[in-house]
Amino acid sequence: MQASGRHAGLGLALISAIAFGGSGVAAKPLIEAGLDPLHMVWLRVAGAALVLSPLAWRHRDLVRRKPLLLAGFGIVAVAGVQAFYFASLSRIPVGVALLLEYLGPALLLGWIRFVQRRPVTRAAAAGAAVAVVGLACVVQIWAGLSLDLLGVLLGLAAACCQAFYFVFADQGSDGDDVADPMGMIAYGMIVGTLVMTVIARPWRIDWQVLGGDAALGDLMVPAGVLLGWVVLIATVFAYLTGVVSVRKLSPQVAGVVACLEAVVATVLAWVLLGEHLSTWQIIGGGLVLGGAFIAQTSRQAASASAPGVAEPVAALDRDPSKV
Repeated sequence: MQASGRHAGLGLALISAIAFGGSGVAAKPLIEAGLDPLHMVWLRVAGAALVLSPLAWRHRDLVRRKPLLLAGFGIVAVAGVQAFYFASLSRIPVGVALLLEYLGPALLLGWIRFVQRRPVTRAAAAGAAVAVVGLACVVQIWAGLSLDLLGVLLGLAAACCQAFYFVFADQGSDGDDVADPMGMIAYGMIVGTLVMTVIARPWRIDWQVLGGDAALGDLMVPAGVLLGWVVLIATVFAYLTGVVSVRKLSPQVAGVVACLEAVVATVLAWVLLGEHLSTWQIIGGGLVLGGAFIAQTSRQAASASAPGVAEPVAALDRDPSKV
């Protein structure tokens, strides 16, 4: 049961990373067609909130039971990551901002070890380190070494928000009063939409862009189709599979696997948008894959350890039947 739960969790974590990684490829043509980046983020979050609104009503008891969890997930894990990332992009190169954001898994390990005072396996720590080195190669950080201090701080803020995405996803997953993942994501999107409305000012959106076509490589694709992909696959589906994967794995392992999102985004941009993939990026992608593999071996080691250790690990491999 433990092995099947772990394998299912890894599969969901990979699916979530792939889904998240496809967001940039679908969003970039819309931005190049004239849509403001912050407006793109608002459409993404608001669209997801609209799609998930029936689930929010179904799980409306969560507002009473888990108000702080819902608010934290929406403000930090949804709006915070987006807002800080795009703010950092305005001051530092894209690749550097992306690398800073994906320091989140490393920061997550620090939170687990020094704040929650829970053990962090060597495999998870080593996997995170290898993945960070691989990400540096994927984004080719040396191409933007002249950095703005405020931009770096904003990128690190995005990383902190990303780390807390995994903390919130795992929060309350033990015991009888478990927050349903679908309800948590639905309310997270609603809260995120309210926050992003203040930041993005969507009343200034150029709606004509969404009524036309956008260039996806050599193809002209209806803008509505691209937006639908971003909302349904890269947001609703990605968040759902991501939260469930955290509950089947541990936050530290799921966090490292999530680094694959940057690799997926780079490969899809190469295949669909014709963006060049350098040798260093290929090497970096291999390192990220290696880091994810190293991190997930910590689950096998823990499961095979003494009975006093195996029991709490089994709790992390539970099957969230509430999905």
